Amino acid sequence: MIKEEIEQVQKFYDIIMEFLVTYSFQLLGAIIVFLIGLYVAKKVANIVHKLCDKYEIDITLANFISSVVKIIIIIMVAIICLGKLGISVTPFVATIGALSLGAGLALQGLLSNYGAGITIIVARPFVVGNTISVLGVTGVVKEVSLAHTILTNEEEEEITIPNKHIIGEVLHNSFENSLVEGIVGIAYDTDPTIAIIAIEQALTQDSRFSKERPPQVGIDEFADSSINIGYRIWVPTTQYYQTKYACNLLVLDALKSQDIPIPFPQREVRMLSS
Repeated sequence: MIKEEIEQVQKFYDIIMEFLVTYSFQLLGAIIVFLIGLYVAKKVANIVHKLCDKYEIDITLANFISSVVKIIIIIMVAIICLGKLGISVTPFVATIGALSLGAGLALQGLLSNYGAGITIIVARPFVVGNTISVLGVTGVVKEVSLAHTILTNEEEEEITIPNKHIIGEVLHNSFENSLVEGIVGIAYDTDPTIAIIAIEQALTQDSRFSKERPPQVGIDEFADSSINIGYRIWVPTTQYYQTKYACNLLVLDALKSQDIPIPFPQREVRMLSS
């Protein structure tokens, strides 16, 4: 039994020695070529990344492009090294093609997210810090990656949207601010001009509201029991509800300061005798 094991070890040793004697120079050359290829791939990837920075390409897309270039060069070098060792690469290429097709079908959703992510990064319909509304969801853009976009809101919730659900949809971008709209009713026997001026001054003087876009105040509609005064202001999205509540209080105080009543709905009921 021991003799048979020794013979097997000897055969294995002979095979290794024969391979080293026959392919030693090819193996050494393949290793050297592969190491040089790794060095070149790293250098080329760095050059590509610097070019992307020079032309102000988004950092996420720049990293993606440089990584793809590096991987392609490494694959090409690996194929050359296998050829140096006398190994036919044709079966490998066919296998890689078949695996790529299967992986593409299996990862179709993920790949579509990556494609949409590249479109967002290149076209820039929005950037980090903008306020966007898409598919009924509104928030401030916190992060844009190749696969998804992360929004955040005043409650500090993180909303992750796959990029394929953003591209092709109707997208609203209000940049850093959001629109607050409100309506307050005044009595018909009140001068609406006084109410409009009072509300407008109260909203304009407050530092929490956007100075670039002044508030809009005017008659919104003539209701059954009141003249409805509408007001629209732009506020920071991250403080939307906080500022909206403060705005409503300012409107109420402005009307009270002018002794302008806010009517409530009234109904006249008549009792008819039988």
